[in-house]
Amino acid sequence: MRVLAIGEGMVEFRHDRDQAGDMWHRAYGGDVVNTAIHLARLGLGTSLASALGRDQFSEYLSDEWHAEGLHLQLVARSERAECGLYFITNDDRGERSFSYRRQHSAASMMIDLIGADALLSAMTAADLVYFSLITLAILSDPQREKLIEILRRAHQSGVQIAFDNNYRPSLWHNANEARFWHKQALRVSTLGLPTLQDDEALGLANGCDAVSSHWKGCGVAEMAIKIGPEGVVIDGGILISPALSIDRPVDTSGAGDAFNAGYLAARLNGRSSETAAGAGNTLAGWVIDQRGAVPPLDRATYEAASLRG
Repeated sequence: MRVLAIGEGMVEFRHDRDQAGDMWHRAYGGDVVNTAIHLARLGLGTSLASALGRDQFSEYLSDEWHAEGLHLQLVARSERAECGLYFITNDDRGERSFSYRRQHSAASMMIDLIGADALLSAMTAADLVYFSLITLAILSDPQREKLIEILRRAHQSGVQIAFDNNYRPSLWHNANEARFWHKQALRVSTLGLPTLQDDEALGLANGCDAVSSHWKGCGVAEMAIKIGPEGVVIDGGILISPALSIDRPVDTSGAGDAFNAGYLAARLNGRSSETAAGAGNTLAGWVIDQRGAVPPLDRATYEAASLRG
């Protein structure tokens, strides 16, 4: 195992409309899970830490994740809670609208279900640990405190920890709560994958320079700041633009998650941050040109991302 990804996976129902009428297609998603699957496809041994129930949808997720090559030893099972669901529609520009059914899901209890000792042991055995603000958002305060403490201990032992600032206001009581846990996450992270728009929405910074200053001030040594269609800004203020522009994205779901995977895989394989950003852009561009957060495997695309990285 090279990567341990900690987060929530859900069943996705995606809306499509054609001559036959409205249809809903079943798939799967979740920000950390999306990145983990891309990492596994890129050839990195990747383990997922999460939780599922014993329901039919949970079994579907387990089977799909296993088929993608994820290690599932740290996916705990709840006897009383089920997995989360979400429904997604897209407008003519590919922008997303979501409706979630995730309250009291098994994943919201994952830290207690997995166990602190097992989670810390897995972290210290990995080259990199990856989590997001959504990982923290779905947990209760006691579970958040436990996760941050486990991450702190792993950080102190020299484990590299990557964090994505995915901010979803509906998951928090208010922005102050989200800002507090965002700061706790930065303090235990070494590699940052912020989206500029999310930190601006949180009122933490205005512009890439301010985001970089804020994250570095909290101890994050390296970062790649995602700024949408323009690409990504890496350390030193260098803009890495996508090699190909897409005028009309089909579906922006999971684009940032795909970028994260391309970037992290390249960095773990010893590539520079510039070529890692190119790999991330390649994978993100492929995702937004198709339906779904994790489109079906296309080996040529992953080979191209690997070469860019």
